[in-house]
This record gives sequence, structure tokens and C-alpha cells, in this order.
Amino acid sequence: MILLSKIAKWINQLNYRMGQMISWLTLMLVALVIIVVLSRYLLGIGSIAIQESVTYVHAVIFMLGLAFTLQRDGHVRVDIFYREFSARRKAKVDLIGAVIFLLPFCGLIFFSSWDYVIASWSIRETSSEVGGIAAVYLLKTLMLFMPITLALQGLARIIESVLVLKVKSGSMESGSNG
Repeated sequence: MILLSKIAKWINQLNYRMGQMISWLTLMLVALVIIVVLSRYLLGIGSIAIQESVTYVHAVIFMLGLAFTLQRDGHVRVDIFYREFSARRKAKVDLIGAVIFLLPFCGLIFFSSWDYVIASWSIRETSSEVGGIAAVYLLKTLMLFMPITLALQGLARIIESVLVLKVKSGSMESGSNG
């Protein structure tokens, strides 16, 4: 049980740090949008690369922020029942949800994106716009990183749920270290 707890803690720390880094990207996104608007409407200058960078940064925030959001219980959920549940019942719901829905969803996204991402890497796909960012293949790689980070956070949620169920059921010996 101690090993499982350490694994969950490591995953939580990883996604927390990633969430902290991503939060700074939101400031970058705002700055980029301001630059695009000011340069276009005040200076009459447009830049495809800066406009595309807004899309890239937004994609990074969204795709890599999913695991952090799950960790923080920030996803939208209809919790008219869940919020009143005991810790044990919440652990059961979280466990079942992660095993039946979250992990298969992550697997589906990962495996259905694999060929698409590999094809993009094989040709080093670039922007179709002149002056655009020449790294579309890097952007598409997020389609593989997203389900990995989300599945890892799901694994942490499963471990935490199992630990709650073990402790609450009294199946762990009192005074036992693992």
C-alpha cells in the first residue's frame, strides 16, 4: 500500500508541476492575442506565425491541462448526488468511473491518434500557410501526450480510491506500514 501511495503521489506531483507551468502559458496566450490585435488593427501588420502561435499555445493549455484539471476535480460534473456521498461511496464512484470510462477513453484517443501523429512526423508536417509555423507535427504530438497524462492521473485516482476503500473497510491492519 505504501508503494501505491508513493506512485499516486508521484503522478499527482508530476501533473501539479505541469499545471503550474501551463498556468504561465495562459499569460502568454493573453499577451499573444493582444499583440495580434494591436499589430493588426493599430499598425496594420499581420503575422501568420503569431496568429498560429495563439492556436498552438491554446492547444498546449487545453491538452496538457486536462490531467491537472482532473486532479483538482475541476471538470464539469453533475454532482447533485456525488457531493452528498460519503468518502467511501465517492471512492467507489471515482474508481468505477476511472476504470470503465476514463482509461478506455484515453486508450481510444491514444490508439486512434497514433497513425495520424506518426504520419505527420514522417513528413515533418508544416503549416499550410506561407509564413506559418513549421512544426504542425509537434502540435499533433499533443494528441498522444494528452491521453498519457490523463491516464496517469486516472491511475492516481484509482490508487487513491483503492486506498480509501482499504482504509475505510478496515482491511488494513492497524499499525501496519504497508
